[in-house]
Amino acid sequence: MVSVLEILKAILFGIVEGITEWLPISSTGHMILLNEFVTLNVSQEFWDMFLVVIQLGAILAVVLLFWNKIFPFRFGHGPVVQKDIFVLWFKILVSCVPAAVVGLAFDDELDALFYNPWCVAVALIVFGVAFLVIENRNGNAEPKITDLGDITYRTAFMIGIFQLIAAVFPGTSRSGATIVGALLIGVSRTAAAEYTFVLAIPVMLGASLLKVLKFGFHFTGAEVAILFMGMLSAFLVSVLVIRFLMGYIRKHDFKIFGWYRIVLGAAVLVYFAMAA
Repeated sequence: MVSVLEILKAILFGIVEGITEWLPISSTGHMILLNEFVTLNVSQEFWDMFLVVIQLGAILAVVLLFWNKIFPFRFGHGPVVQKDIFVLWFKILVSCVPAAVVGLAFDDELDALFYNPWCVAVALIVFGVAFLVIENRNGNAEPKITDLGDITYRTAFMIGIFQLIAAVFPGTSRSGATIVGALLIGVSRTAAAEYTFVLAIPVMLGASLLKVLKFGFHFTGAEVAILFMGMLSAFLVSVLVIRFLMGYIRKHDFKIFGWYRIVLGAAVLVYFAMAA
């Protein structure tokens, strides 16, 4: 029987996941910090799986909010196929290739090498600086690509390379890396964010499936309750955060997130240096 306290902890982790998955500030960095102060009473194997699979709740928020942009069929007097959406999904698959190849081949090795507070802190700071540099460089320049449909296969693959960086180095932030990459090659903030959100669907589904298969399907009742509540809270918070971010970037740049990452990265370095 799962305790109320463990359920509340799972909800808290879901809230943090829902906020930090979509804002380009690294969900991994925040989860590592939160785990220092709030620890679920579960096995290490379940915890490793929970950190990834909780993202499924966040994915459902993207599916809900972007349904009209990602579902290629329309039903009226008869089914209508929207070819532009099919093309978008082919581009998404192109973006997935680099991270999928490396992740399937070296998932455990990369976790062992880089999943630690020091690497996470450095990645937070480096990409925080990248946001500031790119936004200052772009200034008020007109982006070359302002709509999802204008993203080419070449651009999709280049964004996938940046996503690979996030897959290798925890703390980079998947959304942060892909948005930085998109901005760097001339994609508008709005189109970059939308593409990042849609790209998250196959990426997180694949990562979650891999973790569940490694964990196995021998969940206890308590583990099912903890995972469900974490996913539910991640879903509800993600809906709010995605709506906020899409409204925010129509009028503002990403500099505030860059500064936040730098401050958080420095705080992580100081905290774990003192704890060592």
